[in-house]
Amino acid sequence: MSEFIQALHDPGIPFLRYALLAGLLASVSFGVVGTYVVTRKISYIAGAISHCMLGGIGAALYAQTVVGWTWCTPMLGAVGSALVAAVVIGLVSLRGQQREDTVIGALWATGMAIGLLFLAKTPGYFDPMSVLFGNILLISKHDLWLVSALDILVAGLALLFHNKLLGICFDEEFTELRGVNAGGYYLLLICLTALTVALLVRVVGIVLVIALLTLPAAVAGYFARRIRQMMVLSIVFCMLFTVTGLAYSYVFNLPSGPSIIMFAGGAYLVVTIVSRFVKWFAHD
Repeated sequence: MSEFIQALHDPGIPFLRYALLAGLLASVSFGVVGTYVVTRKISYIAGAISHCMLGGIGAALYAQTVVGWTWCTPMLGAVGSALVAAVVIGLVSLRGQQREDTVIGALWATGMAIGLLFLAKTPGYFDPMSVLFGNILLISKHDLWLVSALDILVAGLALLFHNKLLGICFDEEFTELRGVNAGGYYLLLICLTALTVALLVRVVGIVLVIALLTLPAAVAGYFARRIRQMMVLSIVFCMLFTVTGLAYSYVFNLPSGPSIIMFAGGAYLVVTIVSRFVKWFAHD
C-alpha cells in the first residue's frame, strides 16, 4: 500500500490520481442507485443495459476515428446507448405486449453485436479488453468532469425522489393506490440505473459492471436496518473496494477491474458465510 501512496504523489503519473478520484466520485452514485437495484431486484435489467452499451461505445469510437467527431467520446456513447436501452426496457415493461425477458435478451445481444461491428470497421488499434473488463487507468481529465456531472445528477435525482423510488421498490401497487405515478418513477429508476452503469463501465468494464453495482449494496444490507443506512454503507464499501482493488492492481501489475471485483466478491462471500454461522449459533 505504501508503494501505491507514493505513486499517487508522483507528478509523472497523474492518471493514477484521476483513477482514484473517479472511483471515489462514482461510488456515491453506485451506492445510492445500487441500493435501489438490489432492493427492487432489477440486476438483470442493469446487465442488459451494460452489454447494450457496447453498441454506443463502438459507434462513438467509429465517429471519433472515421467521421472526425472528436467530441464524441466513448463515455458519451455509453451514456446515450444506456439511456436508449433503459427507455425501451421500461416502456416494454409498462405497456408492451412482448415478454420483458425476451426484449431484454434481444437488446443484450443486439447491442453487443452492433458494438463489435463498429469496432471491426474502426481503423487503428483498440483493446476490447478495456471495455469488457474495464481500465480505470485510462480515465482522462475530460472523463473525470463528465463523471462528476453525471454523479451529481444521479445522486441528486435519487435523493430528490427518494420516497417515491422507495415506494416502487417495496410495494408498487400500494404506491400506485396512493396516487403516485409508479410507472413513471419506475422508468426514472431504470434511467438512473443506466446512468450509473455508464459511469461504472469505465471502472470495471461491461462484463463485471453488475458485480460492483450490486455487491457493495448487498454487503451493506447485512449491517443496515434502514435504506438510508444501507446507502451510506454501500457508498463506503464501494469506495473501499475501489481503492483497495486499485492499489492491489498497481502493486502487483494486474488489471484494475478484476482486482476491484475480487475484493468486492470476497467481502460478500465472507459476510454471507459469517452471517450464516451467526444465525446458526443463535438458533442453537
